[in-house]
Amino acid sequence: MMPSLNVHRDHMQAAARQGFSTATDLADYLVRKGVAFRDAHEIVGRAVRTGVEQDRDLSEMPLDDLQGFSPAIEADVFSVLTLEGSVAARNHTGGTAPEQVRAAIADVQARLAQRRDSSQDVA
Repeated sequence: MMPSLNVHRDHMQAAARQGFSTATDLADYLVRKGVAFRDAHEIVGRAVRTGVEQDRDLSEMPLDDLQGFSPAIEADVFSVLTLEGSVAARNHTGGTAPEQVRAAIADVQARLAQRRDSSQDVA
């Protein structure tokens, strides 16, 4: 289907860092800290609005500024406000965490091998 594909990792990472892609991660973080989801959603909305106004991503905001949105936010928040942290957080079947991606690749490879084996049996 696709004879070649040129991956420009730096372009992909730059694009992924735009648009507050870790906003959901901040909401999930707040929920894990005991904040009700509806409140976390509102807090993140205010933080994103401020980020838009100041042309700053959530990860670029100082801890004091983030804590102004919620006292539940602590220094460990910065580990979830990264692309790597965001990807790793989806560690469930079909998720983006590296081990889930490896498992999906292994599953597809096994199914392809099974197809090859069954097509050779027919021939």
